[in-house]
Amino acid sequence: MTADPFLDVAVIGGGPAGLMAAETLSAAGRSVTVFEKMPTFGRKFLMAGRGGLNLTHSEDFARFAQRYGAASATLRPMLEAFTPADLVAWAQGLGQETFIGSSGRVFPTALKASPLLRAWLARLEGQSVALRLRAEWQGWADDGALAIQTPEGLQAVRPRATILALGGASWARLGSDGAWAPLLAARGAAVTPFAAANSGFDVTWSAVFRERFAGEPLKNIAVRLGEVTARGDAMVAAYGLEGGAIYALGAAPREAIGREGAAILEIDLRPDMPVETLTARLNRPRGGQSVANFLRKAANLSPVEVNLLREAHGLDLPVEPAALAAAIKAAPIRLTGVQPLDRAISSAGGLTLDSLDGLALKAAPDIFVAGEMLDWEAPTGGYLLQACFATGVAAARQVLAKLQQEERHGG
Repeated sequence: MTADPFLDVAVIGGGPAGLMAAETLSAAGRSVTVFEKMPTFGRKFLMAGRGGLNLTHSEDFARFAQRYGAASATLRPMLEAFTPADLVAWAQGLGQETFIGSSGRVFPTALKASPLLRAWLARLEGQSVALRLRAEWQGWADDGALAIQTPEGLQAVRPRATILALGGASWARLGSDGAWAPLLAARGAAVTPFAAANSGFDVTWSAVFRERFAGEPLKNIAVRLGEVTARGDAMVAAYGLEGGAIYALGAAPREAIGREGAAILEIDLRPDMPVETLTARLNRPRGGQSVANFLRKAANLSPVEVNLLREAHGLDLPVEPAALAAAIKAAPIRLTGVQPLDRAISSAGGLTLDSLDGLALKAAPDIFVAGEMLDWEAPTGGYLLQACFATGVAAARQVLAKLQQEERHGG
């Protein structure tokens, strides 16, 4: 095992949280090395870019901060210190203009991640950040040094502080496999088991519905599970349901399935139409029209929506207008399971927030963490990336304060 030269900070993980921490530290004049086990940086970031790279969201900040559920109170100061507006200004500083989509989401004009990532890595190199690929952190040596496996062999790295930004446990093939969890648990940190977040849910469709409508969208719907509601689009999948409206329900479906073995999701196919208006439309003479044709004309229901009603209510839909309107406004779909973690967009679970002092491990105060390693979750819509960037900045600032304090006291 060979030893690297002394450095101020080692950043383990080359995704958004780790790279943002490295940028913040190096801009303050600190020597930084980023160690990334994969052959390239930002693999999951690039994958997110295939969908347009939803960087953040333009909604009111108070509402934005509440998107993080139980972790909102902890994350809010970090989000306030690096806001969505700050993230937009940062992207523009890298030559990447942004725009706000119709849903309020913020995207780079290029609608992909690669130009931004290239400019970012060039900035880091210009700030003398050492960027090391195929360098896998394997824990700690007996003397406390970081053990880094590289193509040249195992290296001992002894920084003054370490920031871990290793991601959660979804998309393992892109590098986020959660393998760090037992290493931190062995050092006294509490780690909540990982679970799928922003994932699809299983539904036992009829064979006819599954074969005919898998891949069909459900546009502008409202969904409810207990007291939790969301609006947006969803997608019928062969296994069940997925998409933004489903993800926006957060942990509620997963937790209900965990408690009870299933969860009843109510879908409002016409959320912008009051039930009274819908009832009046359905009170027209039907004549010899088929049910599907009548619903298409009276309520503008698509074939997938009509057949979803039959999956929810049975083949024989109500005839009486008020009852049919009620059926359209609340179609119960039984969710029976959660798609596997590796198919999820993100993961819940991870390092518990009460294991931390700020973003430093209480059990090892020279180790800091950022990004999806932390036990927080949020829906898609820019919230995931924003929190990764913000916690990267926050971890770096806490490290800077620690180093400055040590230097003042001759540490």
